[in-house]
Amino acid sequence: MQPSIVYSYRSVAKWALVFCNYVVYFFFFFFLSTEDQILLSDNASSLAVQAFLQMCNLPIRVICRANAEYMSPSGKVPFIHVGNQVVSELGPIVQFVKAKGHSLSDGLDEVQKAEMKAYMELVNNMLLTAELYLQWCDDVTVEEITHPRYGSPYPWPLNRILSYQKQWEVRRKMKAIGWAGKTLEQVLEDVDQCCHALSQRLGTQPYFFNKQPTELDALVFGHLFTILTTQLITDELSEKVKNYSNLTAFCRRIEQQYFEGHERDSAAIAAQSSKRSLLR
Repeated sequence: MQPSIVYSYRSVAKWALVFCNYVVYFFFFFFLSTEDQILLSDNASSLAVQAFLQMCNLPIRVICRANAEYMSPSGKVPFIHVGNQVVSELGPIVQFVKAKGHSLSDGLDEVQKAEMKAYMELVNNMLLTAELYLQWCDDVTVEEITHPRYGSPYPWPLNRILSYQKQWEVRRKMKAIGWAGKTLEQVLEDVDQCCHALSQRLGTQPYFFNKQPTELDALVFGHLFTILTTQLITDELSEKVKNYSNLTAFCRRIEQQYFEGHERDSAAIAAQSSKRSLLR
């Protein structure tokens, strides 16, 4: 098992914990051993939460944990732990932080808030599902990337057992939502349609709702940046995003404003260290 990586930041109120395959103490953020273990979808979700916390100007401390998935109350990463409260995934974390007096969307009217939520649903239903499909339903990716990475912290035969158990769970979910019978080409087309809708909404604005970022910007950045900087079997997925220049410029903008020049021990961005920055 790889040693834990610790990242330093400080809190505004009490210490909290964010566990992704990351974890955070208000804000400690724990996540999987990035180089060998973390998968595309987990990295995207963890980066989205980290971007959100950065946008709220809430310093965080990030620590790698190989078993963060099993520490989370929902079985999903990321999560935060504050006192006796544990909150997992972006939506509930946004609500938790809002209750503590920090919100990115208070300036929106009700119509804009409804629109923001609709686009967040689109990202979760299309991009997140496509990432899960690719890493658990595409046979070549499963054998060459997913199984080795997911099982890397565990000895044989536990590594294989846990990998196949997770694959069975994800494929059962894909069947339930009607994605099990899709081909990779159809999934990539869904990703393209999602990117087209996001590109149309963003237009020439710096953020989706003009000059200030919201949780939608954090969510979109987390997924698009991860897709653009993760090396997979082929570049077909990242090429779909690269077709939209305003989306790649959007990712560069957030990387520059909220991660470049900050402490480089930021967990999710550090996860890209063996890949490529959008700024290079």
